[in-house]
Amino acid sequence: MSKDYKDRQAAKIKEVIGKSDVVITTALIPGKPAPRLITTDMVKGMKPGSVIVDLAVESGGNCEGSVVGEVVEKDGVKILGYANMPGRIPTDASAVYARNLLNLLTLCMDKDSKTLKINWDDEIIQAIALTHEGKTRNEKKGAL
Repeated sequence: MSKDYKDRQAAKIKEVIGKSDVVITTALIPGKPAPRLITTDMVKGMKPGSVIVDLAVESGGNCEGSVVGEVVEKDGVKILGYANMPGRIPTDASAVYARNLLNLLTLCMDKDSKTLKINWDDEIIQAIALTHEGKTRNEKKGAL
């Protein structure tokens, strides 16, 4: 890429991240250090409390100031440099999914008798139920 192109790209990135609360970088070039996309100057232009997640930190990082395995704060902006982020996500996603299932099952249980008791008038049950007693309960879902 030409210098002019890189300069225009950097200016656009600075403009966009200055308005963003969360920035996630993922740029990698196989066999080479990660391209530096976010400079210290760009971080200074972000709102305090903003967060940058540098998924390329293990290859040098897309964000100047990111540190492998650490969360650092620069000018009120947190830069997450967790190592092996893809390996961390399944655990969190599984925990969130399990919690959602628990909440749904709790909604379908009688607290006192600890037996199944579905409240067919509940808006969540109405939204997820396809059929009940041989009849379609939710036409939009039933059309699938």
